Amino acid sequence: MKALTAALLGMGLATVAMQSQAMSADEIVTKHCTACHEAGLGGAPKLTDKAAWAPRIAKGVDAMTQTVLKGKGAMPPKGTCGSCSEADLKGAVEAMTGPLQ
Repeated sequence: MKALTAALLGMGLATVAMQSQAMSADEIVTKHCTACHEAGLGGAPKLTDKAAWAPRIAKGVDAMTQTVLKGKGAMPPKGTCGSCSEADLKGAVEAMTGPLQ
């Protein structure tokens, strides 16, 4: 688990270094969320698993955004997007969960 967390942090730092302009919510999801959520790494709910997302969606976008900001399990704070603002992350949560509702 520590190795996964270290790898995720490393990916985030490398991405921050390359990032020079604002990204759309969909770009944030693609660059910072998909790798773990597509495969379910570290217990991340898969992007297409409506049952896994249902209790999270029921808590609302603001609660999910707070989870991303603080980190959870293998997901570091702000996921792997250290330069993302709270508004950026909220938009990414909305983009990621919208198709599941």
